Amino acid sequence: MPTRNPRCPRRAIAAAAAVLALGAFALGAFAPRACADGLDDVRAAGVLVWGADAEGGAPFVYDDPREEGGRKGFEVELASLLAARLGVRAELKQHNWAELVPGLVRGDFDVALNGLEIVDYRERDIDFTRPYYACPLRLMARRSDPKVASIDDCRAEGRVVGTLRESYAQRWLEAEGIDFRTYDDQVTPYLDLESGRLDGVLMEESIAIYYGAPRPALRSAGEPFGELRYGIGVRKGEARLRAELDAALEAAARNGSLRAIYERWGLWNPLAARCLGDERKDAREPAAATAYEDFLAMTGGGGGGEAGGGASIFAYLRVLLAGTLVTIALTACGMALAMALGLALALARLEGGPIARGAAVAYIEAVRGTPLLIQLLLLYYGLAQLGVLLPAFVAGFVGLGLNYAASEAENYRSGLQSVPKGQVEAALSLGLTRGQALRHVVVPQAVRVVIPSLTNDLIAMFKDSSIVSVIAIVELTKAYQMLAPISGNYFGVGLLAAGIYLGIGALVAFLSRRLERRLAPASPARRAPEPSRAKEAVAA
Repeated sequence: MPTRNPRCPRRAIAAAAAVLALGAFALGAFAPRACADGLDDVRAAGVLVWGADAEGGAPFVYDDPREEGGRKGFEVELASLLAARLGVRAELKQHNWAELVPGLVRGDFDVALNGLEIVDYRERDIDFTRPYYACPLRLMARRSDPKVASIDDCRAEGRVVGTLRESYAQRWLEAEGIDFRTYDDQVTPYLDLESGRLDGVLMEESIAIYYGAPRPALRSAGEPFGELRYGIGVRKGEARLRAELDAALEAAARNGSLRAIYERWGLWNPLAARCLGDERKDAREPAAATAYEDFLAMTGGGGGGEAGGGASIFAYLRVLLAGTLVTIALTACGMALAMALGLALALARLEGGPIARGAAVAYIEAVRGTPLLIQLLLLYYGLAQLGVLLPAFVAGFVGLGLNYAASEAENYRSGLQSVPKGQVEAALSLGLTRGQALRHVVVPQAVRVVIPSLTNDLIAMFKDSSIVSVIAIVELTKAYQMLAPISGNYFGVGLLAAGIYLGIGALVAFLSRRLERRLAPASPARRAPEPSRAKEAVAA
């Protein structure tokens, strides 16, 4: 039996490891650092990058599907006003609302401007400008439930109130000992209230008048109460940028620009007037809430009436397809990394020495034993604390690739072990090195065996790519989450998104079956003719 020569597979494994290490170094070396490092950098770049989450919707910031690139909201207008004061243009950076503070600290954008309440637990990590808006909390209840007349009625045992996660309302409910349920968007709580899953919804008035008040089945329960103030988040140590923004807000409050914005969006109230120092008793009527009325017309009543009153199905499909392209790119890059690294891990486990085998097994078990979500957060936020700032897209596909590499390693291992050892021995006896035998004899057959498993993982990764939305990537699922509150039609838009996933998955499965047939071994030659027929053939 020929002796084993492990040098070639070890060299292949070492080369793969070197490529991965070089790629990691390049990612760290060329990853962007902070978006801006203060007022001078903002002006040098000519752009004020502000972080916000369009999934939160109106009145803050949302995508109008009737217009390509039609991003609207009172904070969109506010950001443009502030940027003009600084002599730059405003640019929105999409980011999850719950991670706005970590994203700001990480340096993904210059300021956080998205309905961030000025509260002490946030002030530990960032600084705030002077308040740019104030409003009370408003409780909404069902018209068919007269037992809830105020927030005090929600203290009764068994009653549950819905609210936004990490909001001022949540902290208030916690302090009062009222049972509550948190949500990541501001539409679903009102839908659950309508369906009877909740007894009330407590949110700031700026949200209630857009998504609660327009719904015929809901009503305000009691008078609005409390006061919360929104501020612009700035990184610690950027006092000059903060001071310039404060000056811009002061000027806009003094000349009436802020009041005009809030009146147009239907948000002007006594608390906002007192916050801005604009408590004039002028006789003029408030300006028409044209932006608010436009939103209600687009949504068919804040999501409470006929969904998507001003937008066609093609408008929503355009936004979903843009997210689909990002999903496809993430999946393609992630799967390429998973296949390459998975093959290296499988070879290390089967052909490497004790150290290589141990390292491969440790990697596979560690990755399979931890959630993909935690791995993505570690890549995006954890590495940032070590000075490595991976771009969101890079962190997304690297996270997917590193996670799925563990599964691909096991697929390849089963495929490699399915090839009879006799074929390797025959290749070695013909003068091939072990590396050549693996490359030309074993691996091609193993790939053919694992194609069904690879196809399954490819489709699974295409769906799992939705998780990367936690690190500020707008892919297909995130696009759906941003559209659904605006359309007021979770079912219809959800079917569109699900149809895209299903269609692409079916296409991948179809192409996989064709590839399997093409790579299938040739059919055996026809059996030799029977002896009697063979004689007849010879005689002829």
